[in-house]
Amino acid sequence: MKQLSSFIKVIRANRQAAVGMYLLLILVGFALFGQWLIGDLPADYTNRLLGPSLQHPLGTDFTGRDTLLQFILGTRDVVLIALFSGFFSILIGMSIGIVAGFVGGATDKLLMFLTNVVLTIPSFPVLMALSLVISAGNVLAFGFLLAIWNWAGLARSVRSQVMTLRGSEYILASRLLGMSKGYMIRQDILPSLIPYIAINFVLIMRASVLASVGLMLLGLAPFKGEHWGIMLNLAMTKTGAMFGSSAAIYLITPIVGIVVFQSACFLFSKGLEDAFNPRIRSEIDG
Repeated sequence: MKQLSSFIKVIRANRQAAVGMYLLLILVGFALFGQWLIGDLPADYTNRLLGPSLQHPLGTDFTGRDTLLQFILGTRDVVLIALFSGFFSILIGMSIGIVAGFVGGATDKLLMFLTNVVLTIPSFPVLMALSLVISAGNVLAFGFLLAIWNWAGLARSVRSQVMTLRGSEYILASRLLGMSKGYMIRQDILPSLIPYIAINFVLIMRASVLASVGLMLLGLAPFKGEHWGIMLNLAMTKTGAMFGSSAAIYLITPIVGIVVFQSACFLFSKGLEDAFNPRIRSEIDG
């Protein structure tokens, strides 16, 4: 509890990081409680494509559903897909990077060859092709789909970090004491990588939002649920929002949400390095 309090103090001391944290907390709040508070949104064609009003602050869509409530419900899937994508990307990239950097030799060459292949191929066209092959009908599957091509850059960076740590004094001491490789990875390597992994987790989440929205906007993801990308797709294909109709706000709302999420992740990541720095944390706590 004390460590969490210290962490929050450091983030709050950095104004940009604090703004990012508060924005992310609002979005996570929408994701956690939106479905519970709002429930399902039935269609009401008698109120289709209404403009903003007290009853509907952001108007309604082509089926008469409230735009603001749709946006809040869509936050859940946006956040969960980003979280799962970040988790799977970190898991794959960290595993490959640690093994390649710590074991070295032929294992390192093979894993880095695979990593370089993934890095040289443009990610979004591959994701478009994979979305046609892999059924990503829920947030877990969609998150894994995005992670398949998101781990390579992290793996190379982790490998470089591990190769540097491999020659450190405490690793050499563990070798002399006869500690196993598993022990050295768990006790000596992983704790040193946590700040770097945390920052990359937030940045991968940020990239995953754009990728998921792009796939849904193009209609390449048979996704079942609410999502800002689906709102954009419907705004462009069903409402004529691109041609200056009264449904323009239905198009603008998810775009604003994407910009806010992207900005929040970027700002929050700028404070994470300070939050994991013991010297800065001790200065602020003091």
